[in-house]
Amino acid sequence: MSLLEYFLQHHNEILELTMEHLWLVGMSMLLAVAIGVPLGILLSRRPGLSKPILGVANIVETIPSLALFGFLLPAPWLGARASRLAVTALALYALLPIIRNTFTGIASVDPAVRTAALGMGMTGRQLLFQVELPLASGVILAGIRVATVLTVGIATIAAAIGAGGLGEFIFRGLAMVDNQVILAGAIPAAFMALFADLALGALERRLQFPRS
Repeated sequence: MSLLEYFLQHHNEILELTMEHLWLVGMSMLLAVAIGVPLGILLSRRPGLSKPILGVANIVETIPSLALFGFLLPAPWLGARASRLAVTALALYALLPIIRNTFTGIASVDPAVRTAALGMGMTGRQLLFQVELPLASGVILAGIRVATVLTVGIATIAAAIGAGGLGEFIFRGLAMVDNQVILAGAIPAAFMALFADLALGALERRLQFPRS
């Protein structure tokens, strides 16, 4: 059986696992952005916290994915559902580029622009939301882009704890020593990562170089 024939024969299962994979990535990225962007803003206001916060995020990034899933498994609330545990672990992996790019993007705003905004009577909140975040949006989105592509790949490991996704095919193929089954999971995941990279890259360029 050719690879194309395998895809056609199992298209329903491939689609179902692709949607599961997309859900895992989407939920983990929403959680990572909800945590990472505020932390990046906090670091821009209190740079002294950058070493401990970025240090912890760096340490999490170095933990092997399967080991991190194992560390979180005994947690009472997280361990109760595999999908919940997977989303939490994936969000932890996505935090570093989001926090770092948010911090870097805000810190790189021209001081003269800040001075001018404050001179116009803007409050700290107005400065953040009307000046700093819009100017830093391209850099922030670049961090989200990196985190998304990273998460699509790592999400395949979630199948090892029963969280579903395209990793089901990959682990099944490894057990069967069947390249077609492995590719049934690897190819859709690769296309998903490529699409996310291209789409977010286009949006990033749009934010950095807005049309007149």
